[in-house]
Amino acid sequence: MPIATRLVVFSDLDGTLLDHDGYRWDAAMPALGEMQARGIPLILASSKTGAEIAELRDQMGFAHCPAIVENGAGILAPHSSGATDNAAHTRIIAALDSLPAPLRAGFSGFTDWTVSQVAEDTGLPEAQAKLARARQFSEPGHWNGPPELLDDFLAALFEMGVSARRGGRYLTLSFGATKASQMANIMGGFDPNAATMALGDAPNDVEMIEAADIGVIVKNPHGPGIEPLDAEKTGRITRTDQDGPKGWNQTVLATIGELYDRKG
Repeated sequence: MPIATRLVVFSDLDGTLLDHDGYRWDAAMPALGEMQARGIPLILASSKTGAEIAELRDQMGFAHCPAIVENGAGILAPHSSGATDNAAHTRIIAALDSLPAPLRAGFSGFTDWTVSQVAEDTGLPEAQAKLARARQFSEPGHWNGPPELLDDFLAALFEMGVSARRGGRYLTLSFGATKASQMANIMGGFDPNAATMALGDAPNDVEMIEAADIGVIVKNPHGPGIEPLDAEKTGRITRTDQDGPKGWNQTVLATIGELYDRKG
C-alpha cells in the first residue's frame, strides 16, 4: 500500500540544503524537525555518492527514506549504507579511456585525482572526500581542454551512451537517468494524492523543480544560478530570498503551514 502523506520533499544538497562554505544544514533544522514530527518524507537528491548521502541522511534523521544519488544516476534504498556494485561507473571510465587522446586529456575527474586532490577541489575533509570518490553510477569532473573541443568530447561520449550534465561545480558523466525521472520512480511508493515539493539551486535541478507540484529555486550567489522558468509566472515555482539552508528552511516551513496547518 502506498505510504500516506500530504507532502513529499525532494531536495538537492550542496548550495540548497547544505551551505556553500561549510556543507552544514544547521539553519534548516527547524524545518527538518517539523518534517520529522509530521512524518513528512525527505528525499535527498544530489550529485553525491550513496556513501556520502547515507551518512548525511542518517545524521538528518531520514534514514528511512530513499535518496537519489550521483545526480540522478542511481537510487539509495532506505537504511542502506550505499555499498553496491560500481559496474556502471567502470563502464563510464572505460568510455572515457577509449576517447582520442586530445579529448581524454581535456577532462579530469574524481577517478583521475587522489583523495587529497578531491578534498582540495571540493573543500571537503579527506574522510568525506574518500566517500565522494567512491563512485558507483557517474563521474564528475572538469573540462580543462580547449573550449572548441568540448562539443566533440560530449558527442563522442554520447555515441557510447554517456550523457553529461552541468551542476553547480562539476560536469557529471552518467548513463542518462535524471533527478526528475528518479523522483517519478520514487513517488510510485507514496500516496498518489501527495504533493511533491522540489528544491534546488543549479541547472541540474531544473527538471526536478519543473516536475514537482511545488518548485523552489534556492538562492545561491556562489553557483551558476537558474535562468527564469515559465512556471514562475504562475507561482508554481518560486525563489527564496535567503541563501541555501536559510532560504530552504523558510520556504519549507511556509509550505508545511499551507498544506497542514490551514487544512487541519
